Amino acid sequence: MSSQPAPVTFEHLLDGLGIGVAEPRLSWRLPDAAVLQDAYELELDRGGVTYRTGRIASSEQVLIPWPGQPLSSRTKVTVRVRVWTEGTVEPSGWSEPSTVEAGLLDGDDWAAVPVGPAWPEDLDSDRRPARVRKDFVLAAPVLRARLYITAHGLYEAEINGRRVGDDTLSPGWTVYGERLRYYTYDVTGHLTQGANTIGAWLGDGWYRGHIGFDGGYRNLYGTDQSLIAQLEVTHTDGTTTVIATDNSWQAATGPILFSGLYEGETFDARLHDPAWSAPAGAIGGDHHSWTAVSTRTRDPRTLIAPKGAPVRCTQEISPTVITDKGDGRYVLDFGQNLVGRLRITVDGPADTTVVLRHAEVLQDGELATRPLRAATSTDTYILDGSGEQSWEPRFTLHGFRYAEVSGWPGDLAPNAVTARVHHTDMTRTGWFECSDPMINRLHENVVWSMRGNFVDIPTDCPQRDERLGWTGDIQVFTPTASFLYDCAGMLDSWLDDVAVEQLPDGTIPWYVPVIPGGPQWTPIKPGAAWGDVSTLTPWVLYQRFGDLELLRRHFPMGRGWVDLMANLAGPSRLWDTGDQLGDWLDPIAPPDDPAGARTDRYLVATAYFAHSARHLQWSARELGYTDLEARYGRLADEVTEAFHARYVQPDGRMTSDAPTAYSVALAFGLITDADRRQIAGDRLAELVLQDDARIATGFVGTPLICDALTDTGHLDTAYRLLTQTECPSWLYTVSMGATTIWERWDSLRPDGTLNPGGMTSFNHYALGAVADWMHRVVAGLELTSPGYRTLRFRPRPGGGITWAKAQHMTPYGLAAISWELTPSGMSVHITVPEGCQGLVELPGRGPLTVGPGRHHLDTRDLGRTAA
Repeated sequence: MSSQPAPVTFEHLLDGLGIGVAEPRLSWRLPDAAVLQDAYELELDRGGVTYRTGRIASSEQVLIPWPGQPLSSRTKVTVRVRVWTEGTVEPSGWSEPSTVEAGLLDGDDWAAVPVGPAWPEDLDSDRRPARVRKDFVLAAPVLRARLYITAHGLYEAEINGRRVGDDTLSPGWTVYGERLRYYTYDVTGHLTQGANTIGAWLGDGWYRGHIGFDGGYRNLYGTDQSLIAQLEVTHTDGTTTVIATDNSWQAATGPILFSGLYEGETFDARLHDPAWSAPAGAIGGDHHSWTAVSTRTRDPRTLIAPKGAPVRCTQEISPTVITDKGDGRYVLDFGQNLVGRLRITVDGPADTTVVLRHAEVLQDGELATRPLRAATSTDTYILDGSGEQSWEPRFTLHGFRYAEVSGWPGDLAPNAVTARVHHTDMTRTGWFECSDPMINRLHENVVWSMRGNFVDIPTDCPQRDERLGWTGDIQVFTPTASFLYDCAGMLDSWLDDVAVEQLPDGTIPWYVPVIPGGPQWTPIKPGAAWGDVSTLTPWVLYQRFGDLELLRRHFPMGRGWVDLMANLAGPSRLWDTGDQLGDWLDPIAPPDDPAGARTDRYLVATAYFAHSARHLQWSARELGYTDLEARYGRLADEVTEAFHARYVQPDGRMTSDAPTAYSVALAFGLITDADRRQIAGDRLAELVLQDDARIATGFVGTPLICDALTDTGHLDTAYRLLTQTECPSWLYTVSMGATTIWERWDSLRPDGTLNPGGMTSFNHYALGAVADWMHRVVAGLELTSPGYRTLRFRPRPGGGITWAKAQHMTPYGLAAISWELTPSGMSVHITVPEGCQGLVELPGRGPLTVGPGRHHLDTRDLGRTAA
């Protein structure tokens, strides 16, 4: 049992190095078995000068305002906390120290300018990646060194022949003209007194690479491939040395002949000098072919520090099956659809060319590449004959379960090829399991699809020529995402880009960052469910992580969106004009018309108008904007009334007699009369059962239908939906061997053939939004106040499930429930985080309030004992 709080964390970051705010908020978790915090004291050590706040009477412990003087650039502060908890007189022990260090907070802190190759390039064709480097001498021993670095494109830095950091695809994808992320690295251990060398590999990435669908586009943000780096060294004698990118750096091509996010990478080991980033005197370090760089421009005020983790390799997977095709090709099955790339370990004659191709599915034993469209997803490695070498690409990612290897010298050993899984390295916070193995596999599929599509931004798919930040997909999936992973920092940063891309009239783009998308998506038009990411996602993040300032910062964006809908709807309060996607990918939608749904698309638009206006009212209330709360409350009431008058018939049925119509009306609270609400719920259940509980909803209805059924007394029908295995259904995909969530319910048809549509992804998280219902209803774990400060344990068994359990690491600590049906009722184990309060509602029993700790309850007598 710990007698001290957990170490302090800063904002939504695990590591405080290079933080981008002068007054970072602080969070901590209470000592084990603490009931409630009565007070706390913070200690800040700034270069040996200690400041203590004294005892502050407060129960707050999440995102506490910075108590001392604001940080200035490069300032390093060590922070500890101790607490007084309910029933104690003496404080706890001090937490272990945590360190926060500011990055470069002001544009004037930057001396570096972008540098890159000066040679001429054909801007309309594929261009060869470059490297840049600089030799320098440090006259005194090194005490501390920081590297602040970013790029126009992608970078991977080295100092004295050693890789800096373990992140990939940095600096990620932002709206580069307004926000270019930089990272801070502690490189003290990389440097030595005397001769040193810093260098970086460069890649096109999203900045100037070939991206987008319908042929794609190049040079969307610029034509240059450039590094921006500033190495700041503090010596033991107190002096400093700054090595910044300028015209004294050098550039050269290298062994990477080609690299594209969609296409893959080609590496010629015959051209590789392993000592290229070591001082010129090192063995093999002949740098005479290097030439002067060209300098470019960048407003340093656009350089921003990260709010979340970078992309990293988080797992390695070996192939489960290797099939020798007998013609020099091997097909590898990794048993899991994933996002990442292959690492190979190979030895063979010089000039041997190994080719790696990737795909999500097989057809007739061969890679099915048609769903990839123009993404060729092919990596090539040319051997130099120098002995065994290990290699993986640097500046590309693929979505795949299967890989084809050709050109391999000799027999392919099982340990020679490894799949390395890459995604934004968020902390896992949520888990679910139950007695039904197929539902467990479904949940795992949701997790894997989130991992594969949270690659710096929340993408729709990770494999084909698209991979865009579609706003509607993450809008419906945020509740699930925020349970499974601590994604607050990542999504907060992406929402900043949504705000940048918002049009002056309030329109939210279909996807962010915005790139050209052909006539359907360009020019940008307002669309319901997609634009509502501006109001709904900040609200969910506030609820899940307790971050009121996040809600405050994104409120103007949501307000602009709701005001736009009000203008478009006019006095009628009905949004019944314009291009709408409606219930996108309804199962009846033909392959060439994904918006062809059962439900009136304008019904969907008006429903979301009401829903967003209501959320804006709630946000204004939380933020203390009294006048705006009243204004948007009135608007929400007016839209709700207009929706009811237009789309709800006197007998309680909807004008669109379809599951999604009833689901949005019920889940969004747009039918307020209890009798009509019940009629609507009964009709929804009737429609579901008419088709034997096969799915009849698309992107809009699917996340809502189980809640709409549950809330109107049709839990059994919701479970029928969940457990159906015939197409279309969630478990149909599982029965067909899916290991991720599909874009279409029938991406793979019952006869084993691919859906013929041009949109046929096998890794798309949106339809996996049902996992949030599984967490809250099947397991029975849900919040009742922001940050899970209060929470409800309310399992509602069904579907033949005999036990279930869920865990979630809340901002305050672990919340958990595990229940099992017994011959006499239900046995339940729950865990309430320190400083929190739980309400337990078990079938057939009244509510019971419990405090922090572990509890065992049994519905036979509700006897409760500490576990």
